[in-house]
Amino acid sequence: MRKLIECVPNFSEGNNLQVIQQITDTIETVEGVKLLNVDPGKATNRTVVTFVGEPEPLIEAAYLAIQKASKLIDMSKHKGEHPRMGATDVCPLIPISGISMEETAEYAQKLAKRVGEELKIPTYLYESAQPNKGRSNLSVIRSGEYEGFFDKIQREEWKPDFGPAEMNTQTGATCIGARDFLIAYNLNINTKSSRIANRIAFDIREAGRVKREGNPISGPVVNDKNGEPVRIPGRLKHVKAIGWYIEEYGIAQISANLTNFRETPLHIVFEEASKSATERGARITGSELVGLVPLQCLTDAGKYFLEKQGLSSGVDEKTLVQIAIKSMGLDELSPFDPKNRVIEYMLENESDSRLINMTVREFSNETASDSPAPGGGSISALAGALGASLGTMVANLSAGKRGWEDRVSEFSPWAAKGQKLKDELLTLVDEDTRAFDRIMSAFGLPKSTPEERAIRKNAIEEASQYATEIPYKTMQVAYSCIPLLKEMSEKGNPNSLSDVGVAVICIKTAVRGAWFNVLINAKGLDDRKFADKIVSDAKQLLQKNHSECDIIANDIENRLM
Repeated sequence: MRKLIECVPNFSEGNNLQVIQQITDTIETVEGVKLLNVDPGKATNRTVVTFVGEPEPLIEAAYLAIQKASKLIDMSKHKGEHPRMGATDVCPLIPISGISMEETAEYAQKLAKRVGEELKIPTYLYESAQPNKGRSNLSVIRSGEYEGFFDKIQREEWKPDFGPAEMNTQTGATCIGARDFLIAYNLNINTKSSRIANRIAFDIREAGRVKREGNPISGPVVNDKNGEPVRIPGRLKHVKAIGWYIEEYGIAQISANLTNFRETPLHIVFEEASKSATERGARITGSELVGLVPLQCLTDAGKYFLEKQGLSSGVDEKTLVQIAIKSMGLDELSPFDPKNRVIEYMLENESDSRLINMTVREFSNETASDSPAPGGGSISALAGALGASLGTMVANLSAGKRGWEDRVSEFSPWAAKGQKLKDELLTLVDEDTRAFDRIMSAFGLPKSTPEERAIRKNAIEEASQYATEIPYKTMQVAYSCIPLLKEMSEKGNPNSLSDVGVAVICIKTAVRGAWFNVLINAKGLDDRKFADKIVSDAKQLLQKNHSECDIIANDIENRLM
């Protein structure tokens, strides 16, 4: 899985579109980063920019954007309704997929250090990137705003984490942090009553509602010993919600913000709101997402609803997403196209999946052509993917077998594991061809001068090492299918025993085929230490795979005789 981070910097300029354009143009110069949204506000005189990418290119793009803003925006002349302290007022990094909050926080710290030291901008860490939790709250850090920071920054307790302890008149100061993804989520109710919508919102939101004596709506507020209102907590942490009436749709809605979708997932908010609505004689008819969402929100929801139905959740990603859409009615008010609403799908490059997106006939014809790629490495990965798919099929058939309803929880995790291995091997089908293309590109580099020849030689060596690592990775992933196939051969649906046998042969073929590619690519490497190590490791893996595959295959054959 790719490591993806979202960056949402807020720049203190919302009126001069040329300035905004120059900043966003800078972001788009970095390869591997995709600009998703630019939202300027005139009253706030502030623009919120959203872009996504892998960690290193993303923080490079963020740095360049902050640098550009520091040259174009003069904070001494800035006026706006929104609290602000600098040209780049705040720059949060948000983990999207394949990366933890802890890792994201480290990248935020790396970016902040560079901004402070190289651009001489006073820089503060906030939220998960800030080790000192006494100053991790953004609103507390920004208190006093630009005008008040000239005095505030002089105090020892407000010394910046990075950069000079002196306010920069033009750029101001900036906050860089790491936080969770915020999901804006609306739930539709079969009523026009905003009062009912608010009651449901109070039921589910973390802040709950104010406690009252007698009548829970109009009774006097109960205060604590300090004179503060006593609150009855809501059901869900990390959820903010309010009810309102939407004239455009003629229905009431609950407008919710999820500030930590990993701890309080989207589907749980839907379920709890549905329960509350039912208790109040209403019904949640559907819901809508505002903006983009991480893929995990939908795949987790798909798994949840399948398991709730007593079915295996080990299905493909597309099915999980569709189950989520239909279960939560995400397409009730308008069409919901995952390609335009899921962050990971927005970042997909069709060339990265050229081969696996072909039809079987197209793939076979491409392989049979006079082009050297796709070759044996891609075919080996495909064989492994087919083996994983067959094992997954047997797991799903076993989970759905009549009379085995009590065993769904036994087979569903195996099916989910098989889906993951299948997807990894499919990725390697294209990656093996890309590795070969890298070698060809390296051989095509100029070699007229000693410097060019040295660069070309290094490029060929690096590309060849990578082309050796990819088939070894294929061997490792394919071998990881063995526990699934062993389990299915011993405990799975007996009517599918022959399918498990074919899967085992596919895995044996995948590993040995990839082994051939390790050998041929390692043969020409200059770094013999690297070559000898990877060949030795691959040979041990090959032997284990052969032995384990043969045991399973022979057992299946004997049982089928």
